[in-house]
Amino acid sequence: MLQSCESKGKIPTPFIQGIFTADPSAHVFNGKIYIYPSHDKGEDAVSNDTGDQYDMEDYHVFSCDDPFSEVKDHGVVLHVNDVPWAAKQMWAPDAAYKNGKYYFYFPAKDKDDIFRIGVAVSDKPEGPFTPQHEPIKGSFSIDPAVFVDNDGSSYMYFGGLWGGQLERWQTGSYMPNAEGPGLHEKALGPRVAKLKDTMLEFDGSVQEITILDEEGNALKAANTTKRFFEGVWVHRYKDTYYLSYSTGDTHLLVYATSDNPLGPFTYRGIILEPVKGWTTHHSIMEYKGKWYLFHHDAALSGADNKRSVQLKELHYNDDGTIQTITP
Repeated sequence: MLQSCESKGKIPTPFIQGIFTADPSAHVFNGKIYIYPSHDKGEDAVSNDTGDQYDMEDYHVFSCDDPFSEVKDHGVVLHVNDVPWAAKQMWAPDAAYKNGKYYFYFPAKDKDDIFRIGVAVSDKPEGPFTPQHEPIKGSFSIDPAVFVDNDGSSYMYFGGLWGGQLERWQTGSYMPNAEGPGLHEKALGPRVAKLKDTMLEFDGSVQEITILDEEGNALKAANTTKRFFEGVWVHRYKDTYYLSYSTGDTHLLVYATSDNPLGPFTYRGIILEPVKGWTTHHSIMEYKGKWYLFHHDAALSGADNKRSVQLKELHYNDDGTIQTITP
């Protein structure tokens, strides 16, 4: 299925039309833009803090020749029924390319109601994808984002608070009734694990990323306009690593920088002011010398679980800081 943009040279709004999509991970493969979002079912639901309203069950892949051209829906490329270990809630995915294969990473709740991260493989960026029979050993929580560095090293970043269950993994084991840190304690950071060359397993242990404030102190849980909540993404601009993420209940998209993909990262500022809808989940991509921000909002439907992917151009200042976007 193809959709037409409004006019040549103008990015359509929403960028993906026809179905409700969210959590867009965008990449350039073979000179084309591919978007890997989650797929909101479009049904009415009651919202709660554990995210039960986000009861997604499958994934579509979309592609286009450039930000102003027709967007193609390649249809369902993976369904929860295709994944032996998964039970429900196919949340925000990502994709990566290596070894002549395309790898699709996705979170889902297993039969015990615990979020794990799975991987599926295809010979084509548009899929369909064949899932592994088990989730990635040692994986947990949500929002996998895979970054392949210039030297070929690959890292998976992941994690989310509240419904993302990250609080329950503070000891390294799943504690169903665990609570987050106190307001004046160090905030929980996203997790990172290096991937083996097969892209199917972690290469070593999972580490927590520390995010520092401008004075070099670890962010506290009370600092809800800066601390990590969910939706982590890592990209490299020049020689700097940018870690961007949603602050969740304060509805900001912010970023921190480092000279090491494992951190620590130092908070730098706001990328995107609050949009319509509760969540902010995004990706950042370079295409033909320009940088773009993919995100979602609920402006079209007015419902938190009926979201639409949006696209905006991203601009850097000379000092490497990112210019804040106001919707």
